[in-house]
Amino acid sequence: MNRLDRYIMKEVLKGTLVALLMLYTIFNVFTLKDELRSLGRGDYDLAHIFMYLGLMIPHYLYELMPSAALLGSLFVLGNMANHRELMAMRVSGVSVLGLIRAVMMAGVVLTSFSFIMGEFIGPEAEKKAKILKSVAKLRQPVAMTQQGLWLRDGNQFINIKNVYTKGHIENISIYELDSQQRMHKVSFAQKGQFLHKGEWQLTGVKSSKLSPQRVTARAVNQQRWQSVIDPDVVDVVVMDPENLSLMDLSKYIDFLQNNKQDAAKYELAFWARLINPLITLVMLLVAAPFVVGVGRGIALGPRMIMGILIGMSFNIIDNAVGQMGVVYGLNPLFVALLPSSLVLMGALYAISRLR
Repeated sequence: MNRLDRYIMKEVLKGTLVALLMLYTIFNVFTLKDELRSLGRGDYDLAHIFMYLGLMIPHYLYELMPSAALLGSLFVLGNMANHRELMAMRVSGVSVLGLIRAVMMAGVVLTSFSFIMGEFIGPEAEKKAKILKSVAKLRQPVAMTQQGLWLRDGNQFINIKNVYTKGHIENISIYELDSQQRMHKVSFAQKGQFLHKGEWQLTGVKSSKLSPQRVTARAVNQQRWQSVIDPDVVDVVVMDPENLSLMDLSKYIDFLQNNKQDAAKYELAFWARLINPLITLVMLLVAAPFVVGVGRGIALGPRMIMGILIGMSFNIIDNAVGQMGVVYGLNPLFVALLPSSLVLMGALYAISRLR
């Protein structure tokens, strides 16, 4: 890596960081406005709102990275073109591919950062944010562990291993204590369905009553369960497939397939999650033809508007193609690759014309 490569790489990274902070600030203003509507519900105050927004930072950075890379590179490279820096580099013998190579080196750094945010930090931080928000608003203690979701309802301690849709839970264990805080009853249910406030319908229930003299076991197919546990509390672990990590998506896809259920939506999310960091590289390639092939004196404003339009159009088309793929049963990998592949081919064609 020569000095020019390092210079271009550094400038693209700086420009992307500035664009990322600007986009995050704008996005955060709207999120804050939405959260303020819940201010005062339960214990949900300004401190909880700002903690929630802080925990959501990795998720937002991951989502905004491709657009930030496009805007940042357009701004930086456009500014370099207006100051004849790119022309000087070309005159000194640097080819178009040499300039693009330096930009893509910055893209590798951004892609790695995006992958770490989206795969290892974002999902866990988002779970903690949802738990924080739910506990504060509904005033019910909640804990998320590797063994599932733990809640308390009076003298009952409840463990829920699987939550797939709102109001629908599976593998529920209920540990009930007596007045002396000793284990009085243990129950297990295969499934639970929310009926109305304060009542659930349990299916496949096995329970054991404990006493110093004996243990009494009982099994019923269905049983009503009186509990103040609200579906909104349980909903803290129901996350959109787009926000799950690759490992979580893989496990859930296996579960659905083993139970003969449709996993197309989650398979699409799996491939989209795998491909999404690479979209940052595609966006950097898109920026190159609009800068290298445009003469000096073109204002940065039109370039930035162009970048915003491209980014918004890509997101809209990507979401639309994804929804159509699920509805019409198209191959998830094909659907995930199609929008970015078309944009990539367009960028490569424009770059080839520059040569």
